[in-house]
Amino acid sequence: MSTIASRNADDHAATAPVWRKSSRSMPGGDCVEAARSPGQVLVRDSKDTAGPVLAFGGAGWQRFLADVELGRYDL
Repeated sequence: MSTIASRNADDHAATAPVWRKSSRSMPGGDCVEAARSPGQVLVRDSKDTAGPVLAFGGAGWQRFLADVELGRYDL
């Protein structure tokens, strides 16, 4: 996992990731958004869209999803 510096919304507009939020998230809730990027999955806080972005490689993201399904996190 790596952190990508905060970005201005106008930076790289043509290649801007398409961010998605869970359909189970509630308005005003504590949520994260995820987007695909070549070779990685990007994750950010939905309330701080100009803030830091975490980047996970494909294998790391798959391990995270498997751990969530196994109940390894208090979600």
